[in-house]
Amino acid sequence: MPDWKRNLYILWIGLFLNHLAYTLSVPFFPLFLEHDLGIGRGLEAWSGISISISFLISGLCAPFWGSLADRFGSKPMLVRSGVGLGLAHLANYFVYDPFSFILVRIFQGLMAGFSPAALTLVGSRTPEKHVGYALGVISTSTAAGGILGPLAGGALAHWVGLRGCFIASGVITLIAAAIVLAVKEVRERRAPVRQSVLQDIRRAAATPGLPAVYALILTVSTSVLILEPLLTIYVVRIGAAAKDAALSSGIVFSAVGVATVIMGPYWGKVGGRIGYGKTLFIGLLGGGIGSLLQAFVQNIAGFALLRFGYGLFFAAVYPAMNALVVHYADKEFRGRAVSLSQSASQFGIVAGPLLGGLLGGWTGIPFIFILTGVVLLSAAWYVKAGKLA
Repeated sequence: MPDWKRNLYILWIGLFLNHLAYTLSVPFFPLFLEHDLGIGRGLEAWSGISISISFLISGLCAPFWGSLADRFGSKPMLVRSGVGLGLAHLANYFVYDPFSFILVRIFQGLMAGFSPAALTLVGSRTPEKHVGYALGVISTSTAAGGILGPLAGGALAHWVGLRGCFIASGVITLIAAAIVLAVKEVRERRAPVRQSVLQDIRRAAATPGLPAVYALILTVSTSVLILEPLLTIYVVRIGAAAKDAALSSGIVFSAVGVATVIMGPYWGKVGGRIGYGKTLFIGLLGGGIGSLLQAFVQNIAGFALLRFGYGLFFAAVYPAMNALVVHYADKEFRGRAVSLSQSASQFGIVAGPLLGGLLGGWTGIPFIFILTGVVLLSAAWYVKAGKLA
């Protein structure tokens, strides 16, 4: 078996476990804040802050970790991140006030970088003709983790409480760190002098196509993650019993993951055949329409079904954007280019939950679905008008 394919399978398992551990507990932060940490007023805002702060720190650190990956290899970054994230999950078990919880989330942001390191390995070590396929396949790993994580987390929280989810998340992430030790990475001779982050940004800005893709990543991440602190709350408001909120939310969260596992490899192949820009346009168009429709459904079954339909199209978006970053960046710059794209994504993930937490309590959650739909449709127009598609 070629090394690139062997690495793909190993990284698939590692990313699957990493995202499984993440979605085992993070979607239920609003419930943890309310029931374990005593947050009553401003729950939406606290939920948004607790999710955003980790991604803010991660976004600031991503270029630094990406630069180290270009110098020393992506495999050490995978192991570093896996061990650090595992310890961060375990630390949540010992938190009993919201401010300590925020400190742990900051540490979690410092330790992030598992996904971009894996993407860099796949993008840089896969033959050019197989890149689209490999990125499509790797996208299903996080989606599969996103299916089982909320379902398992909802059931586990119902059984042993949310703190038990943190222990499970920590153990699973440490297992993922151990598994990626089997990845084969050819160590190439690295330049002795590291470029500064500012120089990397300037190089990316001067690379045709990259600034447009980064702008899209920032916009899409913001619009999608604006719903992150609100979905669990919304599921309760449209009919889920409070005692079953974690399990019902897990089912809803998993719907998009199921759709991504089904369609991820297909969109990767389609992107390699018709172009990643065209695939991105289709994904954004379908995702935008799906988001608009979700604003008008007021029962859990219909809402979960619409989330699934939205996911069938949105499964095309992130693999296409990642493939475009790899396509536009020179080979020796890909690690840093992917890390800069991760920074753009992280800043969107910071802004999204904060905006969602603030706007959700002010305008109502259905308005947020409409806003997300409009933004995704506008992004689709931008792809078409900017001739990426």
